[in-house]
Amino acid sequence: MAGQAWPFRDAVDSFQRIRPLTPAARCSAAIEVLTDIAERRRPAADALKDWGLAHRFAGSGDRAGIASLVYDALRRRSSAAWIMGSDSPRAVLIGALRLQQGLAAASVAALFSGERFAPEPLTDDERARLDTATLQDAPPEVAGDAPAFVLSDLAVTLGDDLIPELKALARRAPLDIRVNTLRGPRDEILPALAAFGAEPTPHAPQGLRIPIGADGRGPALHVEAEFLEGWYEIQDEGSQLAALLAAPQSGETIVDLCAGGGGKTLALAAETGNGAHLIATDGDPRRLAPIHERLRRSGAGAEVRSPRGGRARIDVLEDLDGTVDRVLVDAPCTGSGTWRRNPDAKWRLRPGSLALRTAEQTQVLDRAARLVRPGGRIVYVTCSLLSVENDAAVDGLLSRWRGRFTVIAATEVLAAGPASLREAVRITTHGIQLSPHRTGTDGFYVAVIARNA
Repeated sequence: MAGQAWPFRDAVDSFQRIRPLTPAARCSAAIEVLTDIAERRRPAADALKDWGLAHRFAGSGDRAGIASLVYDALRRRSSAAWIMGSDSPRAVLIGALRLQQGLAAASVAALFSGERFAPEPLTDDERARLDTATLQDAPPEVAGDAPAFVLSDLAVTLGDDLIPELKALARRAPLDIRVNTLRGPRDEILPALAAFGAEPTPHAPQGLRIPIGADGRGPALHVEAEFLEGWYEIQDEGSQLAALLAAPQSGETIVDLCAGGGGKTLALAAETGNGAHLIATDGDPRRLAPIHERLRRSGAGAEVRSPRGGRARIDVLEDLDGTVDRVLVDAPCTGSGTWRRNPDAKWRLRPGSLALRTAEQTQVLDRAARLVRPGGRIVYVTCSLLSVENDAAVDGLLSRWRGRFTVIAATEVLAAGPASLREAVRITTHGIQLSPHRTGTDGFYVAVIARNA
């Protein structure tokens, strides 16, 4: 059955309120959510939220377990469909249980038994495919679980590492936090997180990595006292390193042009010890909403400038044109470097949406170019592995502002980061590429461009 109807809502409400869902019942729920995603072409988070609202008897552990199954299936959607010979939600989940969780056919059959709330039993063909099918002859877009239309672009950046990097992007992401040095050093907070198995991240000097469970979940760190007191922020190590490579200096005027929720704003404030005049803004004022509480909690000092709407929209940075020492452009992008965390995003990516993002990157880079003073620097960052969003965007800036900007050599940019990073990153034409396979982080790109004096 491609999409089995959910059997609980009337018959067994009271039973399921007492006991958590069985693993088999979670598989049934995951198939239902995957069917909703496929039929309505909607984000996984929306489908999971609606499922939870419609099945309130499911506890938080059940909802998290179902979400883990759904996201694992999306991570391996193409390869799972290949080995199962079908792209139905049921087939994709079965294939993902083998590919992502390493379950043998007998273990999958125990979940797909057709018994109480379980999916229908495996067919003979499904059993045979679980036992014998391989990815040996699969094309790159299947072996790497990525949209075919971006492979040629990804190959520009990743070269011979294309398939290993794509496979790394199909794994679960780690849980990283950045220790807020405005509160104290990393060593001071480490004992408080020892119970969670926290260990220093491989590269970021203020990062800690927390092991995730078999279901892909980490602990609820956002409710811990140390988080509420501003000792740390949840932030991928790659994002931490991008802020570090921006090399902010005390005494500078720094604009975080696409600040969003403020993750990198807080990192810049900590790196300068609140010694810089830091200004955070974003083209969408709704994205700035969380920054105020995060600044308060962390003790970070930053001026937040929210754009005002209306027909006569006012540029809230106009008074700074030509005076800013450093502009961080954490540009809107496809997020291809974060597919470990947002696997459904890769399947919703279309050529049109990519073109929209590159147009936005042109716009924010040109805005940064007007802000930065002679001798100042633009730090261009994306969470993308696509060259069209990275080196090509820098090429566009250099072409449009011919003779007025110079790219800073990667060796100089890397000098602001830890020595271990220098051997791990991939150097591109204009910048530095972090990636899951090479650095164990999300896929971040960093380029630094100086305005000529």
